[in-house]
Amino acid sequence: MMANEALRRRRDAQRWTQAQVAERVCAQVQAATGRDPELDANWVSRLERGAITWPSGEYRAALCVVFQVANEAELGLYPKGSAAPEERPAAETPPDDVRSLAADTELSARLTRHAAETNVNALVLEEFDADVERLARDFVSRPLSLLVPEIRTARTEVFRLLEGRQQPSQTRHLYVVAGWLSGLAAHVSLDLGDRSAAATHARTVVQCAEISEHSPLRAWARSFQSLAAYWAGDYRRAGDLAQAGQSEGRGPGTGTIKARLLSLEARARAAEGDNRSALRILALAQEARGAAGPDELPGVFSFPEAKQWTYAGTTLLAVGGDEQIRHAISASDRAVELYQAGPEGERSPGDLQAAHLDLATAYLASGEVEGAAAKLSEVFTAEGYTASITIRLRNLAALLGSEPYRGAQSAVSLRAHIHEVTVRPALASNPTESR
Repeated sequence: MMANEALRRRRDAQRWTQAQVAERVCAQVQAATGRDPELDANWVSRLERGAITWPSGEYRAALCVVFQVANEAELGLYPKGSAAPEERPAAETPPDDVRSLAADTELSARLTRHAAETNVNALVLEEFDADVERLARDFVSRPLSLLVPEIRTARTEVFRLLEGRQQPSQTRHLYVVAGWLSGLAAHVSLDLGDRSAAATHARTVVQCAEISEHSPLRAWARSFQSLAAYWAGDYRRAGDLAQAGQSEGRGPGTGTIKARLLSLEARARAAEGDNRSALRILALAQEARGAAGPDELPGVFSFPEAKQWTYAGTTLLAVGGDEQIRHAISASDRAVELYQAGPEGERSPGDLQAAHLDLATAYLASGEVEGAAAKLSEVFTAEGYTASITIRLRNLAALLGSEPYRGAQSAVSLRAHIHEVTVRPALASNPTESR
């Protein structure tokens, strides 16, 4: 029995232990075949002692990939009954055409091994999908202080894997995961009022959607960019982005994303002053809700009916007029009712705050200061607000400072209370998504 010095030298050059070589071979076999082999340091020791000179084909292929060699002979491996590499007599130089055929064959073998290389498998991708679904669901109601580290850790791991090698379908899958996780990061930034960071994350989502050719992710990215533009006061761009999300690529998909995009567009057109378009698009959003299928992801990436009613209330308020204000009150009341009746884990504090603020604004427009105060009391109990809720509160304070409320003591008290709560640190302990 002759020791396999070639294999030992290559292992020493890598500064790997026998156990580390076994782990790498197991990972490569699992990636290539889906089977989880039970190899350990003792197996590698037997190879180096020469007790095993010709392991099974899948193990030989895995060893070649791990050590990045062209063939088994470079690792000192040979079939039983044949001479060891060092003992084989020198062969006559083959003719050129034979050497050419051998080189072509080896090239195909190398391509096969290269194509089989991957640093992920089905289980890893499944785990990432589960993480994205959980984080999307938790984002609605759990404090960001708990979620931000988890989102960052998951993104870091996905980006690290993308720097390695995968099969094309696995790479596309990782880009989809990276896109959804970047979407969560974008929401965090927008909630904290960092529009520049939110825009950077959103562009990453768009890029991931383009690479993976994932229509729902692309449409959601446009909906988020529309949301950010709306809260930046660029209503024309907000409407155009929401409109683009409905037509780019292969369309927005079959879930509630179309209803979201239409609701965003209607709200933006109303804020822009195009009331006729706003009401028409709002009606289309209701039709899209009736035709919507299940969403790919829950939580922050879905568009529940309660949230659609919240958007409708804001849109109708912006259109204005006695009739539309009455409709706005009905829409916001419906949103509050649906949120309060829903499961606690799916109940978004931010959406409830937005609906209560719309109701307060509607009551003020109807001259009912006391009614507005009652709705504001539902909002004042929160310990912190997203940037968008803070904007809503300050807009309401400005309205209270205008005629005919300016001199009323109740209006002065409400303005003072709004000032007090809006100077608190954003999202102290009750983070929610931007509205």
